[in-house]
Amino acid sequence: MSGYLRGLALLALAAAVLAWGAGATALNRGALLHIVQTQCLPHWRAQHDPAPCLQVTLPETGGERSGYAVLADRKGGAHFLLIPTARLSGIESPELLDYGTTNYFEAAWQARTQLEHYLGRALPRDAIGLAVNPRRSRGQDQLHIHIECLGSALQAQLKALHLSTDDDDEGWQRVKLARFSYQVRVLKGESLGGISPFQLVAEGLPGAGQNMGPYTLLVAGWQFDADTPGFILLADDSAPGSELLLDSACAVAH
Repeated sequence: MSGYLRGLALLALAAAVLAWGAGATALNRGALLHIVQTQCLPHWRAQHDPAPCLQVTLPETGGERSGYAVLADRKGGAHFLLIPTARLSGIESPELLDYGTTNYFEAAWQARTQLEHYLGRALPRDAIGLAVNPRRSRGQDQLHIHIECLGSALQAQLKALHLSTDDDDEGWQRVKLARFSYQVRVLKGESLGGISPFQLVAEGLPGAGQNMGPYTLLVAGWQFDADTPGFILLADDSAPGSELLLDSACAVAH
């Protein structure tokens, strides 16, 4: 990216952060949905401009009921949020377990390019993490997926597990990470197309399908070997919000 284009990207990001911060102060737990529905969507319909969001996507089938927006997080840094354009309170929303629902994690994975635009460089897939906090640890009552770099400590601990694609057949396994216990699962594949992490948690962990609210969920991009891309999923119903395992300073990229 040229210096000029990167400058424009940073200006747009700054404007988005200011708008999000002002909305959050005024509207508290409804700020994200308010910004998306009263600013980003009207601007997109009228001018094909998503501001103050960085992206608005409305599928031909479903429109706003299936769409999503990408917004810079108000705290700044290499930190972005993917937010459904329809009202979905959070990880406990039953719609997330319907097979016709938009795969928001796949959309967030594709939106990782916002990190690269912000940093001005390409990122390896094992530098990127996507996180959803549990109901008890979130500041907004609208589903949002945090898009950031993996924290250096988390990345090192995941490497130390020496997970391989053979573990894909084992399903969920319990491990200790960052002083907390998590259920871990390996996925093979370049993308999350056709795979819903929400559904994997609900169907694979006892009792989760009936009570998803306590769960936090993190999806880490991973490269198991030169020819095998994939993902590592972390989930638990007693650990803190997995957003804490991510790093908006993106130290792993340096």
